[in-house]
Amino acid sequence: MQVLELLDKTKLNTVHYQILAIGSLIYMLTAMNVMLIGSVVKPIIDEWGLDVGIAGNIISIGFLGMFIGAIVFGRVADLIGRRPTIVIVLLIEALFTALHALATDLNTLYILRLLAGIGLGAALPQPGIYVSEYVPKEYRGRFLGLVETSWVYGALLALIFPYFIIPNYGWRVAFIVGLSPLILIPFVLRYLPESIRYLLKRGREDQVRTILDRIGIAHGDIKFEVMEVKYRVLDLFSKRYISRTVLLTILWMSLVYTYYAVFIWLPTLYAKSFGMDILKSLFWTLVVTLFQIPGYYSATFLLDRLGRKKVLTIYLVIAGLASLLMSISTELLWFQIWSAAISFFNLGAWAGLYTYTPELYPTEIRGAASGFAASMGRIAGIISPLVTAALYQSTGLFGPYALTAAVHIVAGLAVAAIGIETMKRSLEELE
Repeated sequence: MQVLELLDKTKLNTVHYQILAIGSLIYMLTAMNVMLIGSVVKPIIDEWGLDVGIAGNIISIGFLGMFIGAIVFGRVADLIGRRPTIVIVLLIEALFTALHALATDLNTLYILRLLAGIGLGAALPQPGIYVSEYVPKEYRGRFLGLVETSWVYGALLALIFPYFIIPNYGWRVAFIVGLSPLILIPFVLRYLPESIRYLLKRGREDQVRTILDRIGIAHGDIKFEVMEVKYRVLDLFSKRYISRTVLLTILWMSLVYTYYAVFIWLPTLYAKSFGMDILKSLFWTLVVTLFQIPGYYSATFLLDRLGRKKVLTIYLVIAGLASLLMSISTELLWFQIWSAAISFFNLGAWAGLYTYTPELYPTEIRGAASGFAASMGRIAGIISPLVTAALYQSTGLFGPYALTAAVHIVAGLAVAAIGIETMKRSLEELE
């Protein structure tokens, strides 16, 4: 039996669950560091006497860093391996997020946001790349969906920590929790073996045998595939892959744009549109964010039953309709209902996208492809706070969230039109 066939047919064991747990924790704590700025930006602009437009700039500069980090370190993961890349990006994101506490002026904060963003943008694709290369094809959708589900717990931590820290210690101390990803580095080094698919591409058969022994997979008569390097980064735009690259660009840009247009701004919207103080706005943002949990799990449950394509299409279109209804809400109750619906379906779509992305490309360029797709999303992340702030200042809720509705629906139609189904197919078959 070939090595990769064995990986796809092996039964789930302790190592698979260790990989799931560590990958989920990486994604959770990175999500916390990404979303922390949404809880802290209001106290910053109040203390420094800034307007909402400047708040948009603070958020956008972080997404510029995330664009750089995703596109650079996606390729780095293909060159030096998945495991060392994970360690490097955790160090960058943790240290520079915590250093926000030392910012004394706006320019210093911009620089720190950019540097932290590089680490954050680099870290987000890595768990998906890694997990997709180890989990048997029958369970790949479920495992990747569960990793993406951990985002919501990070987003909740990004609300809970500031809720208790800011009133007592101020916004600077809230950034110190950004050091928490450093806790994971010893576990990465101890429990995450290098990707077998990565090692095979580099002809490191002895290391592969050692890892197979370690994870308890019998390999006495195993055959090693001839893993000649056949792909380059430019192949993302070849005839074979261009439609996949276009689709992922649309999906990543759409979901990043819509997510941050809604959830980064929720605490500020509650304060500006409905007259809440910072603690009450954080509380209600937390309540709405809780709806992400069933959204994630419902989609994760369906990914290996309905398929990636159907889940993405359904969840995106419904999120778009909820966004349209939110844009015309004038009463607090209806605003909360429709924002909760967006929370459910937008994040369910994220579970589908996070599963879909690493499945569509071969091993040699899987990191680069995932990084490129995520970096396209970061362009939307740069634009989203600026457009949302500008439209909100001129039109109130209607302008920014009618646009969010349109973006969701266009993305859903794009999946229906040009998406392929990847459910229960091996990565090599999809290649």
